[in-house]
Amino acid sequence: MGSIDTTTVSVIAANLQTILGLNTRVLAVQPVPEYAFLARRGQYDGGKILQALTAVPAGSQFRLAVVAVDIFTPILTFVFGESQLGGIAAVISVFRTKSNNRKTSYDRAAKIAIHEVGHLLGIVHCRAPDCLMGFSNNLDKLDALPLRFCDACEFEAGRLLMHLFGKPGERRRPG
Repeated sequence: MGSIDTTTVSVIAANLQTILGLNTRVLAVQPVPEYAFLARRGQYDGGKILQALTAVPAGSQFRLAVVAVDIFTPILTFVFGESQLGGIAAVISVFRTKSNNRKTSYDRAAKIAIHEVGHLLGIVHCRAPDCLMGFSNNLDKLDALPLRFCDACEFEAGRLLMHLFGKPGERRRPG
């Protein structure tokens, strides 16, 4: 939604396919979600974006919006992403993830997307220090997370994907 670098979207899609074995389809660019803008905060309400994604007619098991605007939840000043635990909709923001190093920016976007899709599968935050499902509320924490799940979350993701889609995905853990 809005002006997003197409390479960022391609990196996200490739990582969802590689790490979770999910087929992805990138849709046409949508306008910035002005319906979610809250003027007094100067930010966009992630929950309203999720509601709009949920209302989109069926077609995909999961819907992930990538936005370039700053998003928030009522209880947090900002979030990198928000999703419905065990639901169908997630949104991630690349607003706060920019870096002078493009690879770092792409890695951050991929980490946030996979983390939020993990929530869509029903996986909660993990306490393992080497797990992408760990909570991160700043760039240092996000950068410290690996682009993979811990063994327990990987097992759970595989189990949930098998339940949802009836066959194991072609998931490979990156080195």
